[in-house]
Amino acid sequence: MPTITTTDGTEIYYKDWGQGQPIVFHHGWPLSADDWDNQMLFFLQQGFRVIAHDRRGHGRSSQTSVGNDMDTYAADVAALAAALDLRNAVHIGHSTGGGEVTRYVARHGKGRVAKAVLVSAIAPIMVKSDSNPEGSPLGVFDDLRKQLAANRAQFYREVPMPFYGFNRPGAKVLDGVVDNWWRQSMMGAANAHYDCIKVFSETDFNGDLKLIDVPTLVMHGDDDQIVPYADAAPLSANILKNATLKIYKGYPHGMLTLHADVLNPDILAFIRD
Repeated sequence: MPTITTTDGTEIYYKDWGQGQPIVFHHGWPLSADDWDNQMLFFLQQGFRVIAHDRRGHGRSSQTSVGNDMDTYAADVAALAAALDLRNAVHIGHSTGGGEVTRYVARHGKGRVAKAVLVSAIAPIMVKSDSNPEGSPLGVFDDLRKQLAANRAQFYREVPMPFYGFNRPGAKVLDGVVDNWWRQSMMGAANAHYDCIKVFSETDFNGDLKLIDVPTLVMHGDDDQIVPYADAAPLSANILKNATLKIYKGYPHGMLTLHADVLNPDILAFIRD
């Protein structure tokens, strides 16, 4: 399997297909590069070079007890971009991956990044505080940690229901989608997934968003039950210097899987604009 080794000895698995302008995909918690299969095939067929990696502690990358924090996640991406000599790249991140894109572009992307896309992203910050009164209470994330520690396998059967909106009245549950979410999630390390809950809920990206000046597409579904859109996408778009905001009516958190036929062409149009 293709990997790079970071300065602390962590092996980061990646896929690298095709030639042309590179597009780098950043997956959400607790998934893997496989969550981007649809997008990688689509953009490969459009003439792009497509790259996706498994975050440390996720998928096929090393299961470490250190570095499960957003600064290290972004540094790992910087190491991958340097190893593959990625320039004029478009970085696309979903959920926690959107936070990873934000931190990477702000702190490491100068001279390497052409555009960014944040999909159902966790930025600017999820947890409720005096400065973010509309955020989700810390107890919500404490409960996620409790369920993960108690029975991770069962917990990962239940999360896809709100993730994809399968719990909505009249929704058709796609068993293959649920099974694939579970498969990817169980490949990763329980400790890394546990630590990552703090990362995606408590990391503050306000400062990072202010530093990004490349064109950025911000996409979110207004029926997102995982990262409520009103406390995410519009706030990020307001902070970014060069943002395009698109809100999708009725779409869930996992809209890239269920509505790829709509989102992929929208992303392609943004990249080619």
